[in-house]
Amino acid sequence: MLTQTTTRVLDPGELGAALAILESEPVANAFVTSRVQAAGLDPWRLGGEMWGWYAEGRLRSLCYSGANLVPICATPEAVRAFADRARRAGRRCSSIVGPARTTAQLWRLLEPSWGPARDVRSHQPLMVTEELSRLVEPDPLVRRIDKAEIDVIMPACVAMFTEEVGVSPLAGDGGLLYQARVAELVAAGRSFARIEDGKVVFKAEIGAATSRACQIQGVWVAPEYRGRGLSETGMAAVLRYALADVAPVVSLYVNDFNTAARAAYRRVGFREVGAFMSVLF
Repeated sequence: MLTQTTTRVLDPGELGAALAILESEPVANAFVTSRVQAAGLDPWRLGGEMWGWYAEGRLRSLCYSGANLVPICATPEAVRAFADRARRAGRRCSSIVGPARTTAQLWRLLEPSWGPARDVRSHQPLMVTEELSRLVEPDPLVRRIDKAEIDVIMPACVAMFTEEVGVSPLAGDGGLLYQARVAELVAAGRSFARIEDGKVVFKAEIGAATSRACQIQGVWVAPEYRGRGLSETGMAAVLRYALADVAPVVSLYVNDFNTAARAAYRRVGFREVGAFMSVLF
């Protein structure tokens, strides 16, 4: 038995212990939980390492280290340990994202060696709902995207990502990883859009998905169609699919400065239950 705290990479045999921590907060941890459920803890399949913080020999906190650095159910002492490990390893991620309090602490510790960041979004409201809105009717033209429509949906996905993150997902590897992720969501039946005359008018995806919670992402309306309420009716349509086919709780997180989107999501039935934070490099 260990008699002190320690941090190390989890091995595949610790899957049950890792899932117990992840599933203790099914909404906040949906992104990482969905990856672990699908890929286990093998770093090659998972797309990154899962770090564990142990006290008295027991796994207490986690941190996913891949394309994103994500603290999970991390105590202040665990955050300090994860920051030490991340600092020694050097920055390999494109963002730090997670619950606002722990992510802020992690960034304070890492900023002297990893900074400056390209952007820090310190308060991104986490919103959830378990039921359809009584105020907004789902758009009947929003539907699942077929595999044959990848070339139709991809420009909208690229436009959304570039607008939201500030850089194109086609940079670096030419967009191979991003295109693979879009294709994965389409193949899983979790990509939705309204298409008119061969052009995407509204789109969104159900990104992370577990049996207990799922997360809507990539909400986008073509610029020339904005201001017509399509984000509300489109979101209501995606929410209907999500509750019927995916999970009993649907979540999303949004930038606090996007007051129009926050208001639209509230009208669709979402309520704020917490906050995330993102540090973008």
